[in-house]
Amino acid sequence: MTAIAFLIGVVVLVVGLAASIALHELGHLLPAKKFGVRVGQYMIGFGPTIWSRRRGETEYGFKAIPLGGYISMAGMYPPSPKERAAVAAGSREGRAGGGFFATMVQDARAANDETLKGHDDDRVFYKLPVWQRVVVMLGGPVMNLLLAIVLFTIIFSGIGVQTATTTVAGLSECVPAAGSTQCTADDPPAPSEAAGIEPGDVIVSVDGTPVSTFAEASAIIRESPGEPLTMVVERSGEEQTLTVTPATVEASATGATGENASAEVGFVGIRPTVEYVRQPIWTGAQTAFENVGAVAGIIWQLPVKVYDAAVSLVTGQERDPNGPLSVVGAGILAGEVSAADAPILNRVSGMLGLLASLNIALFVFNLIPLLPLDGGHVAVALWDGLKRAWARWFKLPEPKPVDATKLVPVTFVVVIALVVMGGVLILADIFNPISILGP
Repeated sequence: MTAIAFLIGVVVLVVGLAASIALHELGHLLPAKKFGVRVGQYMIGFGPTIWSRRRGETEYGFKAIPLGGYISMAGMYPPSPKERAAVAAGSREGRAGGGFFATMVQDARAANDETLKGHDDDRVFYKLPVWQRVVVMLGGPVMNLLLAIVLFTIIFSGIGVQTATTTVAGLSECVPAAGSTQCTADDPPAPSEAAGIEPGDVIVSVDGTPVSTFAEASAIIRESPGEPLTMVVERSGEEQTLTVTPATVEASATGATGENASAEVGFVGIRPTVEYVRQPIWTGAQTAFENVGAVAGIIWQLPVKVYDAAVSLVTGQERDPNGPLSVVGAGILAGEVSAADAPILNRVSGMLGLLASLNIALFVFNLIPLLPLDGGHVAVALWDGLKRAWARWFKLPEPKPVDATKLVPVTFVVVIALVVMGGVLILADIFNPISILGP
């Protein structure tokens, strides 16, 4: 049964990731069509096409490997009239020379020119105003951010956070000896029973201080060993005043210099009722933006983090639990969450939290200003806008559109680096995975 639950978790993650990618590409598609750009394809996944349907000028479909997606927009780069004219004349004159990277540049230009043949050249991406190009490219990452906010809102404001409330669930039978959780015949009875506390009582105040959570009540009790305390509880709709004297027990603590120590604290012997407490509606958005900062810190140090993962893979030492994961690692965590021995709502919250975190990662990662990522296209658009603004300010001739195909060699290096880092993380996640179950 555990294996089936694990598999269900993995499947849910794959479906959730595919949905996240679909929404990401939809974030590009909608503004592109709104601004009049011709979109040839909207595809979820890579590899062979398993289903597609054409509606209007756009082909919508799914491919075999649901780990990515894309839309194909006409004129992502300015055309290269010299090369196109040379090809039409049956000559190779004008093709870039100089080796491997130059050939890559030429191939990218030729592929881009192919999307423009026989169509209205005004419906192309590169002719959009700068702000519209930025909106199109940011639409995908922003969609991931919005999805993460929705998922976190469901977790915190829909399901709620497990919280120990002021309602008494049960009483301890004794004051257990230090280091023990079991009662023996020699252990004294817990003060809660002698004070007249009953299961179902709602603690209103302790020692004259109103309390709204069990943590607040517990803090007062722990700080008052051997001191009589007045406790007001609500029972059957009426308030009753009780007197309880916390027993003195030894508890572990951390000293001022970080060493392990022990301290005397108060103990009454009441167990709280744990309930799902719904948080304010803005908690989801707040959590999402806090996660953006945390993920940005990881992305900024990604090469170092991946190197650390590689070292842990070779040495077998424990990995940083806050380090980067591959899709394989995320799948393992999803399986563990699904198969955990926990209430169903806890597992649902865990799965939603994992998907929300993945969408935050997609948001931040795609903002890196390097091609082929969305942030790279934003950077190109902004550079083009800056050149045009400079020309207007100084009354210079209008510059030619920025030819991003010249950055294809840089794109190639970035892709290779991403593939290598992804491969390292996949191996680390297979042979030395991060686990919520601990080592």
